[in-house]
Amino acid sequence: MPSDLWSFTLDFYARPGVEQACLKLQDRGGNVCALLCGVWLDQRSIAFDIRRADEIRQLATPWHDRVVGPLRTVRTQWKSAAATDEELSALRERLKGLELDAERELLVRLQRLVQGWPEQDPQEAGVWLDALAGEAANEAPDALDILRRVGKDLA
Repeated sequence: MPSDLWSFTLDFYARPGVEQACLKLQDRGGNVCALLCGVWLDQRSIAFDIRRADEIRQLATPWHDRVVGPLRTVRTQWKSAAATDEELSALRERLKGLELDAERELLVRLQRLVQGWPEQDPQEAGVWLDALAGEAANEAPDALDILRRVGKDLA
């Protein structure tokens, strides 16, 4: 299992059902980078602390709202027009790359934030994930269950 958050995310996201679950949670207001960070923290047995969960949200939410979200919005708005406009399609692909770069930067910042947080003996599976899911957990509990299950299978 990869030790850095970005590599973990790439590995985890590629597992069956994870991409669809993340997109469903994202559509319901979930911050996918924060959720993936939660799975990663659970995997590393980082001691849960509600104040630290708040620190993650305080870092992840503004970056998502000001950087990742606007890039995603423009990319999504261009989808139908790009299907028939080759130049716009090429720009949309570049925009998709920028969106991915912005998500990677957020994950790097999250990893930097949690560096040095103490480990503990194995704790309840999914405690970080549940804490970081917010309202998306109520809107898409089945998607959250998939992330929880796949995360548990990694342990």
